[in-house]
Amino acid sequence: MGARVPEDAGASAETPAPELFRDAAFPASDTSLFFSFSTPLTQFREDFTWRRPQEICAAPRLFPDRPQEGQVKQGLLGDCWFLCACAALQKRRRLLEQVIPPGQPSWPDPAYRGCFTCCVWQFGHWVEVTVDDRLPCLAGRLCFSRCQSEDVFWLPLLEKVYAKLHGSYEHLWAGQVADALVDLTGGLAERWNLKDLAKASGPQDRPDTWGQRTLQQLLCLKDQCLLSCSVLGPRAGTPELGEFHAFVVSDVQEFRSAAGEGVLLLCVHNPWGRRCWRGPWREGGEGWSRVEAEVAAALLSQLQEGEFWVEADEFLREFDELTIGFPVSEDGHLQSLYSGRALSHTQALPGAWVRGQSAGGCRNNSSFPSNPKFWLRVWEPSEVCLAVLQRPRARDPHAPRGPARLPGKDLQAVGLHVWKVEKRRVSLPAVLSAPPVAGTASHAYDREVHLRCELSPGYYLAVPSTFLKDVPGQFLLRAFSSGRVSLSAIKLAPRSTVPGGTLPAGEWETVRLQGCWRAGQTAGGSRNFASYPSNPCLPFSVAAGGGARCVRITLRQHCQEGACHPIGFHVFQVPDGAQSQGEPSLLHREPLSSCVPHRHALEVSQLCHLPAGTYGVVPSTYLPDTEAAFSVTIATRIDRRSLQSRERLGQLLQEASFTAVMKTQQGSHVYQAQDVCTQYPHLGSAVSSPDGARDCAMESGKGTQDPGEGAAGCPEALGPSLVCKGGRNPSLEPQAQMGASPCPPTILS
Repeated sequence: MGARVPEDAGASAETPAPELFRDAAFPASDTSLFFSFSTPLTQFREDFTWRRPQEICAAPRLFPDRPQEGQVKQGLLGDCWFLCACAALQKRRRLLEQVIPPGQPSWPDPAYRGCFTCCVWQFGHWVEVTVDDRLPCLAGRLCFSRCQSEDVFWLPLLEKVYAKLHGSYEHLWAGQVADALVDLTGGLAERWNLKDLAKASGPQDRPDTWGQRTLQQLLCLKDQCLLSCSVLGPRAGTPELGEFHAFVVSDVQEFRSAAGEGVLLLCVHNPWGRRCWRGPWREGGEGWSRVEAEVAAALLSQLQEGEFWVEADEFLREFDELTIGFPVSEDGHLQSLYSGRALSHTQALPGAWVRGQSAGGCRNNSSFPSNPKFWLRVWEPSEVCLAVLQRPRARDPHAPRGPARLPGKDLQAVGLHVWKVEKRRVSLPAVLSAPPVAGTASHAYDREVHLRCELSPGYYLAVPSTFLKDVPGQFLLRAFSSGRVSLSAIKLAPRSTVPGGTLPAGEWETVRLQGCWRAGQTAGGSRNFASYPSNPCLPFSVAAGGGARCVRITLRQHCQEGACHPIGFHVFQVPDGAQSQGEPSLLHREPLSSCVPHRHALEVSQLCHLPAGTYGVVPSTYLPDTEAAFSVTIATRIDRRSLQSRERLGQLLQEASFTAVMKTQQGSHVYQAQDVCTQYPHLGSAVSSPDGARDCAMESGKGTQDPGEGAAGCPEALGPSLVCKGGRNPSLEPQAQMGASPCPPTILS
């Protein structure tokens, strides 16, 4: 049978009710409730009904009159992670109005038509989602989220919007608070591992002292942004916290005890809506004897339903993770969690990892340089936050949800590294072989990873990557900065088609140069003419090692198909040392290789074997003073060295998900959802190799994932050459100083 939908109520017999909106794209049926029928919601499949707010209570309201009335409460659905993020909207009126635009007609309004529109940030854009206001119920009451006052409906309506965006309510079972925060604010969220706080403390500090100092930072953040904590595993002494459950940190207070000691307390709100804490700072607990009676009374009196106080050392011991949303100012700018500065300059560009082209994997792989690359230009000393947001893969409707589903199935382990580029012309292998100025600690299975750094003016190369190579995916690179920055994508130059065949198998590095022949200046014609030495001479080099190298040189003229000039080129070897007096100039010597006779073709090509050294390629037209633009592509076959890996794989994220016990009575029937614990094993384990390098093994399925052919730790090159999107191409003219040129550095082989 499925969920039942009652007739729209509330109209009088004399006046026909206006037709209320029914959302055909997200109907009041099982298709909106369920995805794979793999969660405990399935046991209530025949008992769900859909009711509009005016059918649930006499006087529904969209927003509360007092903030306490709008406090979030969780129902049967395991979406505590989303509800905790919703609490952030109550911190700033601007945030709430951005997600739920004001002025929409609600139930007392004659213009009410039974629908509401909300805005959710998705992959760089705010997306409008409209739903009808029919909500899932059991025994006539809301069975999923609700507000503290059950006649306030902003929360269950927003939950329905989010469920529609994801495909069903069941899709919301388990998730990350940080992901929902980003979707509701368009900003950033940071996750602190509370267990790492003690590990990171120095030998001169007691671990709990260092951790408390870190938590003291929350005193200035508590009123500006959302704070959420999570429990990711069972607690023998505190089973009331559950497993994989998220909470809201609603307040942080610091004061002196009666003995003069500093006390840091955190007020934690449980979305279940019941006080479940049995620690020393519960009501009537022994912790209150340490403070003045007036202080104790004031703190206890402010507790709302589901809230309890926890001291800092208890907090670090009993909770696993803290999620902090970046503050958002009234003018919509993010603020730094560390300096408080406004990150008022923002940039965002999409990108993709394409199998066989730009999915190079992590730095353990020799193919790492093929990953997407971006220029970040910093114009003034700035605090910069860079974030890589990956688009989750489409879910298999037959894949199980809940305990049997691994969170890494929808997400890849991703990382981000940044290098500063000091020169106008740079070698990509040399840049990527050096230590980055900033980078993520490991590749993580998070939807978004980010890093924060203080950067001086200049050009920076940012490279997002997945841990494994040849793993496709889409992402959005975002930059938030306190100073002026610009972000541009580096795109691969189109690979030239080689006349008579393609490049031989193997790995090739490619450099693409551009120039032109100008009458009376650089259009010298063929070697038959005395003006030949005036032709452009383009230098290139062949690296030492392994004997002669296979080099493919291709000359392409830029003209209409029917207006081609006869073209060709010669390759000259530049002698070592200074030129002796009386020796002929380079272009008066015999060429080492030639692509002649000149041919009427758009493109000519020559495959040659060149020993290590420096060379010049001289493209020419057959006749002098023939004007045209051209490009020369030099592809050199390379052999990779296998090096020790240095990248490590982070643990799979653990999703917060819990279903509270909820009892409703209808006649003689009692409905109860059992507590459900979603537990995921750690898939990643770091194993120290004998020489101190770190290798990574995947324990799932008793197999291993190859970390790659070898780390990119020595000079190595990328395939096609790079051209900055929106900038001019590298020219043959002398380069200006970095500060005077609007173009990024030129990447050479």
